[in-house]
Amino acid sequence: MHEELENFERNHVWDLVEPPPNRRPIGTKWVFKNKRGEDGMVVRNKARLLVWKPLGFCLPLRPLKASNCSKWMSSLAFPNGFIEEEVYVRQPPGFESARFPDRVYKLRKALYGPKQAPRAWYARLKSFLLKSGFVMGSVDKTLFLLSRGGDTTIVRIYVDDIIFGGSSHALVSSFAEQMSREFEMSLMGELRSSKAPKEPLSIKQSTQETYSRIQTRHLMPMKMGRRWTEGISRDDRLTSYPTATRPDIRFAVRLCARYRASPRTSHRQAVKRIFRYLKFTPELGLWYSSGSSLFLRGFLDADHAGRRIDRKSTSGTCQLLGISLVSWSSRKQASVSLSTTKRLLLLAARSQLLWMKATLSDFGLRFGKIPLLVDSTSAISIAKNPVLHSRTKHID
Repeated sequence: MHEELENFERNHVWDLVEPPPNRRPIGTKWVFKNKRGEDGMVVRNKARLLVWKPLGFCLPLRPLKASNCSKWMSSLAFPNGFIEEEVYVRQPPGFESARFPDRVYKLRKALYGPKQAPRAWYARLKSFLLKSGFVMGSVDKTLFLLSRGGDTTIVRIYVDDIIFGGSSHALVSSFAEQMSREFEMSLMGELRSSKAPKEPLSIKQSTQETYSRIQTRHLMPMKMGRRWTEGISRDDRLTSYPTATRPDIRFAVRLCARYRASPRTSHRQAVKRIFRYLKFTPELGLWYSSGSSLFLRGFLDADHAGRRIDRKSTSGTCQLLGISLVSWSSRKQASVSLSTTKRLLLLAARSQLLWMKATLSDFGLRFGKIPLLVDSTSAISIAKNPVLHSRTKHID
């Protein structure tokens, strides 16, 4: 906590002033968290002073194909960003000024918590990267690239974490020195998953931790079953589980997560089936091969009115770059499809292949026609020859 407040004073984050009339200062609170490394071990104990509970950001991040790839964490990320509004906060509990206990702090820079804070930090970091010669991605605004003499440096922003890498060790070292001079950063080390992997990306460690936390030692392993979520009804709820590297449990987890507010016995059994399957397949994960050819393709499918409650369809997609799975989804459609042809067309319209094509073009990868594979001949026929039909005339 002392380190956090010393950083604020050193970076001129706030000024202690008299409370203005007709202005209510925002309260502050301390949040403590253990920062863990890739192996799950605690690498740092963090204390954050918040003016409000921050919202979490969820951004899928696949490994960057670079020869030197590291991860940085800004120890003072959000307070580096300047805010335009006048914001007053109360003095931190336990650290009130002895001379001026009734005064408040007027923020010069952002703190963790306000909705302006992530945007202010992003604007400051973006301005610095652009001045340093980086080019922002045309689609992904958290991606920045720098090309010099045939070598490329890649920077990816994830809230207050920065992942960077490049084909030249000199360029990467130069970027690290620039960032150290501009911001207070702590290098978390190299990303093992970004080099040639010796084993698939998996959640084996986090799965074992979850086993010990919920006491599932008595569970027997089981193979994949078709009736993972049998018996789940609308009134039942249960908790969700991360599926960052296990697409095979995506559907089962998303279905269970719909009912996590008030779980019943049937949902506990459904969750146990998922954990039994994970216990049977602890080594399964995603494999990213450096020798794979780069071609983009997508697969899509969906059922028809599979949800008995509202008769909505469930769609599934996956996108591959070469032989590597880089994106996938499984979700319930927002509208009711009247036929199997329509539900596949709706799914194809939402395909993110075009987004991926534009994003990969920032890396210098160019693609012509991208195959989108489906198993519906009627949907393929309408896509090739969009003739007028009463069931499809409302589809663009």
